[in-house]
Amino acid sequence: MEWLSLISNFLWKYVLSALLIFIGVFFTVRLKFFQIRHFGHILNQTAGQIFKKDKQKGSITPFQAFTSSLASTAGATNIVGVPVGIYLGGPGALFWMWIIALIGMATKYGEIAMGLKYREKNKEGIWVGGPQYYIRKALGWKKVAFLFAFILMLELIPSIMVQSNSITTQVQGAFGWDRWITGLIITALVGVIVFGGIKRIANVTDKVVPFMVLTYLTICLIVIGANLTELPSVFNLIFTHAFTPISATGGFAGAGFALALRWGIARGLYSNEAGLGTAPITHAAAQTDHPSKQAFWGVFSVFIDTIIICTVSGLTVLVTGAWTKVDSSEEASNMIDIALSTMYGDTFGGGFISLFLLFFVLTTIGVLVFFGEKQAEYLYGLKASWIMRFVYIVSIFVGGIGGLEFVWQFLDLMLAAVVVFNVIPLFFMRKEIIDLTDDYFSRVYKGKDTKPKITLFHDQDPPNM
Repeated sequence: MEWLSLISNFLWKYVLSALLIFIGVFFTVRLKFFQIRHFGHILNQTAGQIFKKDKQKGSITPFQAFTSSLASTAGATNIVGVPVGIYLGGPGALFWMWIIALIGMATKYGEIAMGLKYREKNKEGIWVGGPQYYIRKALGWKKVAFLFAFILMLELIPSIMVQSNSITTQVQGAFGWDRWITGLIITALVGVIVFGGIKRIANVTDKVVPFMVLTYLTICLIVIGANLTELPSVFNLIFTHAFTPISATGGFAGAGFALALRWGIARGLYSNEAGLGTAPITHAAAQTDHPSKQAFWGVFSVFIDTIIICTVSGLTVLVTGAWTKVDSSEEASNMIDIALSTMYGDTFGGGFISLFLLFFVLTTIGVLVFFGEKQAEYLYGLKASWIMRFVYIVSIFVGGIGGLEFVWQFLDLMLAAVVVFNVIPLFFMRKEIIDLTDDYFSRVYKGKDTKPKITLFHDQDPPNM
């Protein structure tokens, strides 16, 4: 299906990239660069509130919503995707990842804020929300809301298969395990997690995700610290070749400005998933008294995912020279293994990355199943969500053993449709996003004990659904 690949490549390379950049820049400007101007306050309201108990309306804590959302983005893209981006676009690609992250913060903030504003309780008393709710309730675009939910529900099947296959392949290469064994283990573990609902998923992610992120960062920072003298020249490479070509060196084939820009943007967009519409689904269940306050966690998640984790991954392969020691994009995915082996040895490098990916794939798939269930519930009711849960769990094993690979080829195409059906409605909801932000910074941020001039939440369905 070469035509399918050509279409999806064109969409992501030109149409989707341009659309996401436009939306990110638009909200960044209209919200007055709040993610930069008020970053200290955002950190205080997120990282500074991790251990604070919140008794506001919601099913899970703000931190649990954050870790559940982060679980769906952090992992393979940060470890494998960043080195591939550097191999294809050069060190300058890392600079463009940072730029995309900064503007992506505004997009993710906007979609989460709307997800909170238009959430509602389902028949089990659980808070639910997401693009399908705010598209229907705010704009009245019922068909667009249906298409978003339906396509995302289907898209998650190949997405879960790809995630499962990535870890069974990695474990097979590192430890020699048959893929069906690893697939069976992952299927069983994820099944135990997801059958406990969002609260159990959140209870797992708020323990596993921080531990794995901190462990990975520590391991990589030790390597960077051992090569500290290389950092000045590495940052010089990053900033210089973000705008100018870089010559071939070692196994690196060289890259121009266009490639640095293209792969930096691509890796940045894939990494933080701003605009995809999945983050509002988990954040809608959070305890909060203002949509903007919870939406700050979206800004923080992009900061952690791209500015911190992706940067550390990039610097690790650059300071060790691992980016020049591979001869193809297929081998580029092993750059982190090569970089870590310079200090810890070959066995530890491959083994650690495999173990790290295993834990993150478990949490990622668990959250993806939750995303899918919520789409099925929105479309067809609770019984349909239970049926789709079974479908998703089966797809974990099928993907793990490499089955139905032709289905994977539709992944990028369906993702493109999901993005379009989310970000275009967000643009039409720009006034609500701006009003919510203005209300927060003019009233809550300044400590004014006054009644909001706008409606903060639309917890109930409007009439004539």
